[in-house]
Amino acid sequence: MPNDRSPQPRLILLGASNLTLSLRLVIDLMQRRIGAPGEVLVAVGHGRAYGVFSQVVWRGLPGIADCGVWRQLSAMESRSTYALLTDIGNDIVYELTPEQVLRSVERCIEQLQRQSAQIVVTNLPMASIERLSQRRYTFFRNLFYPSCRLPRDETLSRARAVHAGLMDMAVRRQFMLVEQEPRWFGPDGIHVNYWQREAFYRDIVRRFADSGAKPELPGSNQAFSLSWQRRPVFAFKTVLGRAIHCPQPSGRLADGSSVGKY
Repeated sequence: MPNDRSPQPRLILLGASNLTLSLRLVIDLMQRRIGAPGEVLVAVGHGRAYGVFSQVVWRGLPGIADCGVWRQLSAMESRSTYALLTDIGNDIVYELTPEQVLRSVERCIEQLQRQSAQIVVTNLPMASIERLSQRRYTFFRNLFYPSCRLPRDETLSRARAVHAGLMDMAVRRQFMLVEQEPRWFGPDGIHVNYWQREAFYRDIVRRFADSGAKPELPGSNQAFSLSWQRRPVFAFKTVLGRAIHCPQPSGRLADGSSVGKY
């Protein structure tokens, strides 16, 4: 008999440190919301930017808007697609202008909308960022972004412009934009508190329409259950300036879902 089952949904996750630290959790929560994805495409990484090549210690990664995920996506068959864009703002401390940041994000949105993706974007956590004192701002800037020399006032001005620009883009492009509450974030203003990650991502994931394919499991203390059968590695990165390539998908979850990491 012919197989008339609909293709499993595709999940696309774009972000930086917060998403990197909670990747398996987010995939698990998305499965509960939309059903188990057959394909997961991620562009993540500590210090990752949307519009510029970034380097953390010895490892470098291309900007998300220019990475291989888009070439791979354009070569794939169409299917129900769900996309989360988060951790927007690292470009600012790499000293890009708000216009450059927004242009890079919109390029991602445009390519996702060609796939008729349901898109959820988290805005910059402005209330949390605004609370940073001069001393804390300087300490964390030097710790996480040692090459950045932007003063606090200039960083805040650019962050406000990106925040407002994303609000305008959400109206024009018709995607869901989530404002982030300061209670989720730690002393640096941008990283989610460790013990609040599950509640934080539950709050974001619930913004996706429930497909009905698999009911969401009740209870905020429900432990996530996915494990890696094979951990994904980057399709392209540099290590001490040397380019390293890896065929994709490079990862697989215990439920059989493939994971490409770009």
